[in-house]
Amino acid sequence: MPDLLIELFSEEIPARMQAKAAEDLKKRVTDGLVEAGLTYSGAAAFSTPRRLVLTLDGLLDQSPTLREERKGPRVDAPTKAIEGFLRGAGLTRDQLQERDEKKGAVFFAVIEKPGRPAAEIVAEVLEATIRNFPWPKSMRWGAGSLRWVRPLHSILCILTTEAGAEVVPMDIDGIKAGNSTEGHRFMAAGRFAVSSFDDYRAKLKRDHVILDATERAEHIWHDATNQAFANGLEVVEDRGLLAEVAGLVEWPVVLMGEIGEDFLGLPPEVLQTSMKEHQKFFSVKNPKTGRIERFITVANRETTDHGKTILAGNQKVLAARLSDAKFFWENDLRVAKAGMGAWTEQLSNVTFHNQLGTQAARIDRIAALARELAPVMAIEPDLAEQAARVAKADLSSEMVYEFPELQGLMGRYYAEAAGLPQAVANACEQHYSPLGPSDDVPSEAVSTIVALADKLDTLTGFWAIDEKPTGSKDPYALRRAALGVIRIILTGDLRINLDRFIDSQLLKHKISLTRSSAQAGETEALEEMLDEIADHGVFGAAFHAVLDRLAGKDDAPDMEDGSLLRTVGDAMPDLSTDLLAFFHDRLKVYLRDQGMRHDVIDACLEMPGSDDLTLLVKRATALSDLLKTDDGENLLQGYKRANNILTQAEEKDGVEYSFGADVKYAETDAEKALFAALDTAEAAISPAMQNEDFEVAMRGMAALRAPIDAFFEAVQVNADNAIVRRNRLNLLARIRNICLSVADLSQIEG
Repeated sequence: MPDLLIELFSEEIPARMQAKAAEDLKKRVTDGLVEAGLTYSGAAAFSTPRRLVLTLDGLLDQSPTLREERKGPRVDAPTKAIEGFLRGAGLTRDQLQERDEKKGAVFFAVIEKPGRPAAEIVAEVLEATIRNFPWPKSMRWGAGSLRWVRPLHSILCILTTEAGAEVVPMDIDGIKAGNSTEGHRFMAAGRFAVSSFDDYRAKLKRDHVILDATERAEHIWHDATNQAFANGLEVVEDRGLLAEVAGLVEWPVVLMGEIGEDFLGLPPEVLQTSMKEHQKFFSVKNPKTGRIERFITVANRETTDHGKTILAGNQKVLAARLSDAKFFWENDLRVAKAGMGAWTEQLSNVTFHNQLGTQAARIDRIAALARELAPVMAIEPDLAEQAARVAKADLSSEMVYEFPELQGLMGRYYAEAAGLPQAVANACEQHYSPLGPSDDVPSEAVSTIVALADKLDTLTGFWAIDEKPTGSKDPYALRRAALGVIRIILTGDLRINLDRFIDSQLLKHKISLTRSSAQAGETEALEEMLDEIADHGVFGAAFHAVLDRLAGKDDAPDMEDGSLLRTVGDAMPDLSTDLLAFFHDRLKVYLRDQGMRHDVIDACLEMPGSDDLTLLVKRATALSDLLKTDDGENLLQGYKRANNILTQAEEKDGVEYSFGADVKYAETDAEKALFAALDTAEAAISPAMQNEDFEVAMRGMAALRAPIDAFFEAVQVNADNAIVRRNRLNLLARIRNICLSVADLSQIEG
């Protein structure tokens, strides 16, 4: 069985495309070969800045001969039917076979496809792969029609057996396949021929090319950390930058340079970001002070002066870059020390969204909501509002304009320089968190409140303008924002009735959106409503009066049918319910990832207070723990049996059996025991539910398992005596009502 080696040699491939391109080459070639009947025992793909490589072991030397039988029409079928069968099979009539079956003689076509040599199939598959390669961006060059990420120079394609290496003959736009390649652009001796993958890899390394990207990355990290350690320093770990730099060089040479003394006073994050984004340098810090003092650069060649010239050039370019950063930092500090007010004013000229207004308007909404949320964390509303008003001020700074990824972090530095409370400064940095499922949530109370206000305003705003996520599309990262709210609430064990805050913020958005098209006489009413909300907040009686007016409960003339105010009121309930359902969907995904059953979550979502996510999760956790026990599982079966019998009886009789069970009509000991057990359970469960002690409530419910089982074993519910039957059905209703007071067990599967 031969081994296959393919190399596509070109000008430099962007580092970000290399890994996926190597996998695409592997998948497309192997899929094509297998589809053509050529199997193999192993495959591996590699990439460097100038080449994509694929090696296959144990490839079949030819595809197998295939024999296929096709059943055709009856021998006496119409001529057109027989001719159509012949065209599909690619045979003539005299090549068909006649076979007798139950319904008469039938034509059969026996089609044999002889196997083809591996070289022929490889050439076809590789040409199709090259011509249809899925580069994110590609180009044409010269007079040919071939497109590649950068001009393709040569194709190496050989099949190696014990007898030697055979070139796979192929020609793509004048580029003929061969058995030779070349090594490093500057340090190699010239082109060389290869006979196998092992020979190819060894000769590449001889000519200063490390083929494996992982090996190049390990080499870079090993040399970098060793050089830093020798100087009593540490390299700041950045796996993304390491992978990128490994894709920029074929023969990595690690060099350590110094940062000018003038720039060491810059925040370490500024130094690190500037060097990473502009120069692809690793930052080297002093572990004692935390300062970034040096940098690591990776050259693509060895030099006689051991990299001194390269380092000198890099340090010169770096100094220019850091001079810009220092200029931005010093200018921004002057503005910050004046109070950051100038930046906030500038945000009135920055559009957040064409329907949701400017960043300044958004900050006003977030600040108002932060005041309303402040009692949740027992902090001063004034402090929460102050943090919300400066949290995004750094968006106007020169540093964040140059490095957007530093937003928030620079806000903390500037707030500290302005002399603001440390909690406010920390909120500037932390209020964007969490940015993803693995990111930490804000760790301080003020930061938590501003983060919640920011995310809730974003979600309600886009719901108000009907810009919701659809399918896999979520351009405004609203799923991430909802998950952020969920994680902040659950991590902090916060008790928040989301529905009330959603209503408040949705109302503000809808009224704001309605302002521009308000009819005569309505603008004043809109302003009055906004003033009432601003004065009294979400918990004030005025807010609920506003909702009543919007719902049409107020006879004021500005609420006539067809008015914009009524339009706002009509939209509120649906939007609020829909957004809360979106939170519940995100919560279900979050809890399922942690191992909780979806039906357990659904059972708790049906209960009152489902907008209190902390309460909801506590209830779901307790129910989940109960259902993992034998008592819980058997109780569930008893509940379902009781509910089924009761539902059928209610449908048959046309009445609801929901009250009136009396122990004096009980005829059996099991029946009396169930009455007593229900009285005991109700006495335990009711106060436990009021105290939100779900574990106690679940234990009280689990205690019903034995008496319910005994009842169904000893008692026939549909007794002949109508009074006894009605009493027993009402008893089943007590079982259902007590269980439903804890969770909707009808949602549980099984």
